[in-house]
Order: sequence, then C-alpha cells, then structure tokens
Amino acid sequence: MTGSSIRDRWTISNAVLTLAVVIGLILCYFLAIPFLPAIVWSVTLGVLFVPLDARIRRSVRSANASAAATVAIVAFIVVVPGILVVGSLLNEAARSVTVISPMLDADRWTQLLDNHPRLAPALRWINERLDLPDLIKASLSWVAGWSGSIVRASVEGAVGLLLTFYFLFYVLRDREKAIALAKETLPLSASEFSRISDRFTDTIFATVVGIAAVSALQGALGGGMFWWLGLPAPVFWGVVMGLVAVVPFLGAFVIWMPAALFLALSGDLASAAILTFWGTIVVGLVDNVVYPMLVGRKLMMHTIPSFIAIVGGVILLGAPGVVLGPLVVSISLTLMAIWKGRDLSRLSNHPGPGKQI
Repeated sequence: MTGSSIRDRWTISNAVLTLAVVIGLILCYFLAIPFLPAIVWSVTLGVLFVPLDARIRRSVRSANASAAATVAIVAFIVVVPGILVVGSLLNEAARSVTVISPMLDADRWTQLLDNHPRLAPALRWINERLDLPDLIKASLSWVAGWSGSIVRASVEGAVGLLLTFYFLFYVLRDREKAIALAKETLPLSASEFSRISDRFTDTIFATVVGIAAVSALQGALGGGMFWWLGLPAPVFWGVVMGLVAVVPFLGAFVIWMPAALFLALSGDLASAAILTFWGTIVVGLVDNVVYPMLVGRKLMMHTIPSFIAIVGGVILLGAPGVVLGPLVVSISLTLMAIWKGRDLSRLSNHPGPGKQI
C-alpha cells in the first residue's frame, strides 16, 4: 500500500470521526435542552457555594458528606425564603386588586377630572384613546391571573428545583474530576485554561451576585417607600420592582412612576413629589453606584455587550439566559484573546523573509 493511499484512508477516517463527533454533540445538545435550566442553576450554585463545600469537606473529610451538607444548606437558603416570598406575593396581589379597583371606577375618574380643570383636556384625550381606568383594571386582572399561574406552575417548579439540587450534589462532589476532564479535553494550555476558568467564575459571581443584590436593594427601597406613603401592597410591588430591575431596559421606574402619577392625580402632590424624588435619585442611582462596587472589574465587559448578553440571553433561553448570556459573551471574548495571543506568538517565532530574528 502506497503512502498516498494510507494518507487518503487516514483523511477519510478523520473526516468520518469528526462527523460522528459533531452529530453526537448535536444529539447531546437536544437531549440536554429539557434539563438546561436545572443544569445552569446547579452549576451556578455550585460555583457560588464551592468555598462553603470546601470548608465543610476539610472538617468531615468526605466528599459525599460535604456535598450533601452543602446541598441541604443551599436548599434551606433558597426554598424557605422562596415559600415565604411566594405566599406574600399571592396575598399582596389579591389585596392590591381589592384595594385599587374601587379607586378606578367611573365616578372616581370623573372626580379626578373635576379636581384638575387645567389637566382635564389632556386627561380626557388620554381617556378617550386609552380608556385608562379599564386599562388599569385589565392590568390588575392580569396580576390576579398571574398570581394564580404561580400556583398552577408550582409542581413544575418543584420538579425543576429537585433536579437542580440533584445535579448540584454531583457538581460539588465531582468538581475536581470535571475540571480535570475539561483540562484533558479542551485544546488549551494550562495558562489558557486558567484564564477561561477564572473568567467563568468571575462572570457568574459578577452576574448573579451583582444583579441579585442591586435588584433586591432597589425592590426593598421602592417597596419601603410604598409602605411609608401608605400605598397598597408594598411587599408585592417591592418584589415586582426587584424583578423588573433585573431587566436592563425596564427598571423599577415602570412601577413607581405610574404610582407617582396616580398620587398626583389624586391630589396628593407632596407624596407624588416624594415618590418621584426617591425613585429617581435613590432607587434609580443605586444601579450606577452599588453595582460597580459589588462587581468591580470582574465582568470585564462594556455596558453595551453586557446589555446584549443579558437581554439576548433572556429572550433566547429564558431565565437561565441571565447567566448563560454573559457567560457565552465573556468566554467568547476570552477565547478570541487567546487566539490572538497565539497568532502573535506564531508571527514572532516565524518572522517574514525580510525580518531577522
């Protein structure tokens, strides 16, 4: 057999093997799609709680025992507050509907128009085209239906939570084996793999801790002002403000601004001014002040790619996209930097014809 035929067979064999690997990876991707949320959140929690697991493992000297103890602690931290928050949301949603609905009947709207003659033409123009009371009532009905959907989705959420904790146990217990396997599989040097690993960990910490902390703080500040001003359902609206604050193009203002407008139209101009000031100066600037302090340079991304990563990830992948979006962008940027470094190194080691070493 000639050398040419051997090379041809070797090329065909490699091509077949490459095709088989690609097909296998595609099939694995489709097999993993149903479990993607549980996998993403288990890996995220694993990265966040590795220091706790390492500390427990040094005490008990058992990977199984430390992983089980860490999962139990994480479950307590996540499940108990989750049950309390969901219960409060359901109660406050029902209460908000019963409290706000009587304020928006036709007589109440007519009274608002009579009390503000200067604004009456503009309010009538808005009312004729939008029918604002009916629109707000429809929104309240949607809130009530949304709270009911939480109950209907509780079984699905419980199954997803159990899968997350199931995967989390093995993520914590076998993390050294997974890291070693990744080192052997990926075509990266030790220093390059270290860069990818550090970027992976830093991105998760920056995304989860930074966004969660800032959103929770904004929700607490907004809900606290709602309570201080005597507005209905402050817990519910505080949680909603925290949730919408996660999305960069929304923010807590979509909740407190209509509330301030409602207070102004009701004649309580002082409360409206206080809420507007608080929402704009305090709640609005928390993101610009606290987020850089918490995140620092860990994320290492400009505002625009960060915005695209988070919003695009949510649109494409749902809730797991909050983590996966920034991860995909940050890891891709790091791989591009590694590739560029390799290319520059190759050029420096192989100068052109006119260059001398």
